[in-house]
Amino acid sequence: MALIKIQSFCLLFTILILFSLFPSPSSSLSHHHSRRQKQRRHSQSSQQLPTIFRPSFFTSTESGGEWVTLQESIGVSAMHMQLLYNNKVVIFDRTDFGPSNLSLPDGKCRYNDEALDVDCTAHSLLYDVSSNTFRPLMVQTDVWCSSGAVNSDGTLIQTGGYHAGDHKIRLFSPCDDVDDCDWTELPQNLTVQRWYASDHILPDGRVIIVGGRRAFSYEFFPKNVNNNDGVFYLQFLKETTDFKEENNLYPFLYILPDGNLYMFANQRSVVLDYVNNRIVKEFPVIPGEKRSYPATGSSVMLPLRLSAGDSAQNPVVEVMICGGASGGAYIKAQKGVFVRASSTCGRMRLTDPDPKWVMEDMPMGRVMPDMLLLPTGDVIILNGASKGTAGWENAFDPVLNPVLYSPNEPDPSKRFSVLNPSTIPRMYHSSVTLLPDGRILVGGSNPHVRYNFTGVRYPTELSLEAFSPPYLAPQNSHLRPSILAVEGQISGFLSYGQQFSITFTLGFYQPEEELMVSMIAPSFTTHSFGMNQRLLVLDILEIEQLSMFAYKVTVVAPPSRNIAPPGYYMIFVVHQNVPGQCVWVRIQ
Repeated sequence: MALIKIQSFCLLFTILILFSLFPSPSSSLSHHHSRRQKQRRHSQSSQQLPTIFRPSFFTSTESGGEWVTLQESIGVSAMHMQLLYNNKVVIFDRTDFGPSNLSLPDGKCRYNDEALDVDCTAHSLLYDVSSNTFRPLMVQTDVWCSSGAVNSDGTLIQTGGYHAGDHKIRLFSPCDDVDDCDWTELPQNLTVQRWYASDHILPDGRVIIVGGRRAFSYEFFPKNVNNNDGVFYLQFLKETTDFKEENNLYPFLYILPDGNLYMFANQRSVVLDYVNNRIVKEFPVIPGEKRSYPATGSSVMLPLRLSAGDSAQNPVVEVMICGGASGGAYIKAQKGVFVRASSTCGRMRLTDPDPKWVMEDMPMGRVMPDMLLLPTGDVIILNGASKGTAGWENAFDPVLNPVLYSPNEPDPSKRFSVLNPSTIPRMYHSSVTLLPDGRILVGGSNPHVRYNFTGVRYPTELSLEAFSPPYLAPQNSHLRPSILAVEGQISGFLSYGQQFSITFTLGFYQPEEELMVSMIAPSFTTHSFGMNQRLLVLDILEIEQLSMFAYKVTVVAPPSRNIAPPGYYMIFVVHQNVPGQCVWVRIQ
């Protein structure tokens, strides 16, 4: 009887959806936004927090998110992750830890490796999100603690590493119809070794590679042969290095609306004019602990809200940095003394006349956290430990609960919510990425030398999990938009500043609740930093109801390459703080 009821409900819902595709007999169902009302609602003084939409907060077991194991083992520990526009994720680990638990196909092997004379196991793989399957890839040289960015055509540009890989540049281009696409290693090299560096895609389509161990400089790929650019010394990186600890590796990088580069390392941050190789601004020191590797915190640039007119070129820019460790914590951890991790987050509005850090307390301390921007504009913090630092056996007491942070909640005491815990410690060398359906892919953790699965406190972790935030709870399914089409693309591209429309269906709509359209650049995530992660809240011009369940929202694309560097982005429609499945668009 229960099965008959379920089938009847599904049939009824299907009929309603089909009916929704036909126009409503009454044109009075269409409703439009008043631009004047929108501008008044979106206006903000320099003292207010940026206006973004906030989801409902859940702390109960029933609605605090859900963990699902996707794969008990993918054979490789997920040190690095990158989601591509074909909904596949490139995952890879270092190559010099001996054999992995995933074999290369067709008798392929690597020779003269640092660890093995002959290595016939894979250290990289391609995970298919839709089918929950994976296949091995063959990376040629050591990618340990390397960096990356996706260029404008969707190719992963992957740089540096260790040993024979420390000068290398590798490419991975998405493929849909064939299973033989793999890593390509370029004959040209980086100018200097890049190990623990950070990459960022630039408005002109190049990638800037910044820092690394004993590399107080930056360079570009591809190089501009007309300017004969090679490597550029950066005194800021030299100044932020701590004796014996460093604490300035994997610097946090963000392209600003004026085209310059924000850079944070250790406790300091500056704006770099990389065209003229000069620091044009320095900000106050963040209070409290160290924030960069190995005293590893994490960071995001909070969503850029794009409004109408000239102000779209100059949105409010605010960075947020959470977690970290005290100076000296790395040295103490080497002796078995684990110092409590930082429990603070700092927010600073870079566009204020006199920027200052505003500090807040997380529900628990965290070192090696991962911070991701959600389609709703909120921030989720996962993984890490409550004591110690990054490094082999340097952390203790894993933090299993994700934390949801609402940037626009006016009461700071209500901005953090603790969500349901995982059962798997994700410590050193774990990573995360946002998936197209709003889930979060979580993998990795190899907090000790080699692939040890026994005899250690926190064994090497080869599993993949997915965390579904509260907005994906079953009780929200009727609020979830389903995108049917994106109109306005020309030859598969969006142009800067153009209007375009998104048609979607919705099972339940309340006119008084607004929609939000977010545009997200997926991150290259490693060592607790999502490089190139970026969320833009698009300006809504009009919402039109087409039929009982079908709607069209018209929005404005980002105005310039400085706001949105060229490339592929995920477009999410968010209704009452519940996002649907994204669609990919390409802007240039």
